[in-house]
Amino acid sequence: MEDERELVLRAKKGDSAAFGVLYDRHLPAIYRFILLKVGGAKGEAEDLTHEVFLSAWRNVGHYEFKGFPFTSWLYRIARNAVIDRYRTAKKNVSLDMVPEEVFAERSDVGERLDAGFAAAEIRVHLAKLEPAYQDVLIMKFVEDLTNREIAAALQKSEGAIRVIQHRALKQLKKSIEGS
Repeated sequence: MEDERELVLRAKKGDSAAFGVLYDRHLPAIYRFILLKVGGAKGEAEDLTHEVFLSAWRNVGHYEFKGFPFTSWLYRIARNAVIDRYRTAKKNVSLDMVPEEVFAERSDVGERLDAGFAAAEIRVHLAKLEPAYQDVLIMKFVEDLTNREIAAALQKSEGAIRVIQHRALKQLKKSIEGS
C-alpha cells in the first residue's frame, strides 16, 4: 500500500491516478459520515460525497501537511458541504432514515438484530442533539477517529473535542433515560 503522504504529494502535482487511490481509500468513510448527517437520504449523500471529492481534487494543491491525516481535511470539507446544503435548503437533519446496516456490527444475525434495534433507538436520540454534538459522536464512535483527527476536521482543540464529546454523551444519556 502506497504511503498516503506520497499520494497526496503526487496529487498536489496534478497526478489524477494518485488522487484516485486516495478517493478509493476514503470514499466509504466520507460517504458514511455524510449519509448519517443527511438522515439516510442516499441520493443526497451520493451527491454531496461527489461534491466533497470534486472540491478536494480542485483544492488539493492548497492542502498542507500539519501533522493530521488527509482524512481530517476531507471530513472538514464534508462537514462544510452538509452545513452549506442545509443552510440553503433550510431543512432539519434527520437521522431516522439511516439504514441499520450502517450501525450494525459484522457478526451473526442475532447480534446484528440486537445492534439494529439499539442503533435505531440511538439514532432517534442522536437526531435530537445539536449538529456539533452529532458530528463529534459520529466521527468518534461510527468512524472511529481519534480526538486529534476530529479536532483537525472540526478546527477545534483536542480539549474542546473532549468537552463536546462529554457534553454530547451526557445529553444523549439524558435523552435515552428520559424516554
